[in-house]
Order: sequence, then structure tokens, then C-alpha cells
Amino acid sequence: MSAFTRLARSLYSARWLSPLLLLAVLEAGSRSGLIPERTLAAPSQVLATLWAMTVSGELTDNLAVSFLRIIAGLAIGVTTGIVLALVAGLSRQGEVAVDPLMQIKRTIPTLALTPLFIVWFGIGETPKIALIAFASIFPVYLNLYGGIRGIDVRLLEGARSLGLSRAAQVWHVILPGALPALLVGLRYSLSVSVLVLVVAEQINATAGLGYLINNARDFMRTDIILVCLMVYAVLGLAADGLVRAVESRALVWRPSIVSQ
Repeated sequence: MSAFTRLARSLYSARWLSPLLLLAVLEAGSRSGLIPERTLAAPSQVLATLWAMTVSGELTDNLAVSFLRIIAGLAIGVTTGIVLALVAGLSRQGEVAVDPLMQIKRTIPTLALTPLFIVWFGIGETPKIALIAFASIFPVYLNLYGGIRGIDVRLLEGARSLGLSRAAQVWHVILPGALPALLVGLRYSLSVSVLVLVVAEQINATAGLGYLINNARDFMRTDIILVCLMVYAVLGLAADGLVRAVESRALVWRPSIVSQ
């Protein structure tokens, strides 16, 4: 097999090739005038704007505000989801009390609560954080609840035969066994929190990525809008990568069906 053939096959199977070709087409369309700047900025212009906003500190300052909103909302939502999952998963009475309410919550679109949260909490930071928290509860709850109820009964029987108390069974058997499900729920909650942040920051924001998007929309700066969308995407990927890294360290004991 010639070197040219090997290169052609590697390019054919490369996952980065189609995005690169798309960027090249967009750049050519913008440069030729087929795609007006008000419709979609050229990729080169987007990169130049990204660099300028980073150097000036405009992007980093607003990113820090958005990041703090996500952290605050996730801290509330994930903690609440874990507590409710433990209550519902570890006792029949807890399931009867908690699970119906969580299933009702599941059917209510989070973004539909935006007007109600504004009425309750005003237009400051509280409704933004509350929306993120509300959206991040259910993925953690559902996955951890399913993980707890999916524990192998034989493991619990073995723990009882060794004389472990109920608290020891929860700590040494149930929680480690449900940890993979919890991490899956956490990954979902992180991705959902970024999606909700996009909408939450449209609520009378004076800082944050949503604030930048609103201003850019008013002045038809599609390059700034695309920069902010890129940052949103990077936030989501980084959050998912963080959980995957934790998963690889915390679940080293779990056998893998996928070869390296």
C-alpha cells in the first residue's frame, strides 16, 4: 500500500475532516459575499473577535459570572437530587412520599417556569440560579434512585450475613454500587445546566454570556453571538470531561467491556 493510499484512507476516516470542510465552505461563502456578515460571520472573524474579547477581559469577566451561576445552581440542584434519591431509594415510605412529586416535576418544562420564578424572585440573580437548580435535580434523582434500586440483592444478603448494620450496608454496598448511576446523572445535570443557563441569562442580565448575546443581537454582531455559543459548548464539554475523569478514577474497580 502506497503512502498516498494510506493518507487518503486516514483522511477519509478522520472525524475532524467534515467540520474542517464546513468551516472552509463558510469562510469562502463569507469572503465571496454569498453569506452576509449580518447573517453569519466568517470563521476567521469569529476567531479574531474571540481573541479581542479575551485580551480586553470582556469575555473572561462575563464568563466568570456565568460560571458562578452554574456552580451555585448545580450545588443546590445536585444536593437536593441526591438527598431525595436517597430518601426514595432506601425506604418504601420515602418512595411513596417523594417519587410522585418528582414524576410531576419531570413533566413540567423547566423553561416554562421562567415567568413564575420572575414573579417569585424578581429579576436579579435568584431566578437564574433557581432555574438551573430546578433543572439539575431530576437527572441526578432519577439515575441515583435507579442505581439504588438496581443493587444486586445477593450483595445485600452477603452484607447481612457478615453482620453489617443497615447504615454500614448503605455506606459499603449500596452507595458504591449506585455510584456509576450517580455519575451518569451528574453528567446529564451538567449538560442541562448549561442549556438552561442560555435562557436564564436572558432575564434582565447585566453580566454573563447571555448579556453579551443580548447586546450582540441588538447590534447584529453575529461574530460575538458565535463566540458566546462556542464558549457555551466548551463549558458543556469541559463539564462532561470533568465528570468522566472523576468516573475513571472513582470506578477503577468496575470491569470494562470495551478493550483499550
